[in-house]
Amino acid sequence: MPTLTAKQNITAIVSAIKAEEQLLRARYPILNQQNGIAMVILLLSLFSLIGVAVLYYFALIPAWLCILLVAFITSIAHELEHDLIHKQYFSNCPFIHNFMMLMVWLMRPNTVNPWYRRTIHLHHHKVSGTEQDLEERLVGNGIKSPWLRAVVVTDGLLGLLINAKRFSKEINGFRFFQVFNAGFPIATAYFAILYGVVAYYALQLVQPFELPKWGAELLAVAEFLMVVLIVPNIIRSTSLNLITSSMHYYGGVSNVLEQTHVITSRWFLPFQLFCFDFGRTHTIHHFVPNQPFYIRQLISKKIRPVMAKHGVRFDDLQSLRHANHYPIKELVSQK
Repeated sequence: MPTLTAKQNITAIVSAIKAEEQLLRARYPILNQQNGIAMVILLLSLFSLIGVAVLYYFALIPAWLCILLVAFITSIAHELEHDLIHKQYFSNCPFIHNFMMLMVWLMRPNTVNPWYRRTIHLHHHKVSGTEQDLEERLVGNGIKSPWLRAVVVTDGLLGLLINAKRFSKEINGFRFFQVFNAGFPIATAYFAILYGVVAYYALQLVQPFELPKWGAELLAVAEFLMVVLIVPNIIRSTSLNLITSSMHYYGGVSNVLEQTHVITSRWFLPFQLFCFDFGRTHTIHHFVPNQPFYIRQLISKKIRPVMAKHGVRFDDLQSLRHANHYPIKELVSQK
């Protein structure tokens, strides 16, 4: 049997993905109500988050349960934002489309605004695997040091500050304040509360002091937000950043087959839970970007064997030792 070219393998994968989607839509016609489904998912997610916060406020659930539930809920909001960036929902109705963009940002306040992210994400699809891929480099892709990667994965703002000088030299058009200001005012408030609470308790350890009444009331609000929004999003974003920065290649990439590998390893299962199974489904998105996230979930089981057959790598965790570089031997054999 003759060896297929990269282009033939890519075509086969894309055809399989589209065919599975068509079969699914034919079997379940409700899937064609794409706008309605997205709005239902958004409202269910938003009111679920609010409901969990209310349960915690009245001490009906413990803090740890509130944190885990909100982390899962906001992972769904991330997938919605991803689809909105590709204008999958209400593209002909700007008001509703932008309302949804704002809501998913409010639910995930430790991110840049989704309108700016649209710019860097669409660019990501064009330059994935290269030093020009700002979106992936912001979350740790291409970093060899495990300690620096850990910092960038867990704290996006600190990672931006650490890498700003390097990015300025290597990424065309990078401007620190353009990225920094893209978080204003929501991400700015998020990090102000996070660092403020951390600083307060750090100072209490060094030299205990008593807050005035207004300060104590402000701290109580900040602590509530830490449980119902801030810590959950640390878990969500850390899980997502760890998986996405591990599965995207950096260097040695020449086509879509080489941009990502699929992560199915059981060691990543806890993180998959809080990024909506991103590691097992995101590669599908690279082949067919304009597809709702729930479709990817429903067809992924059938598509993964197809991707494996046509050259997509699985669980290539060794690439982390080489700063996510695509395996050199594979490149040689394809040429």
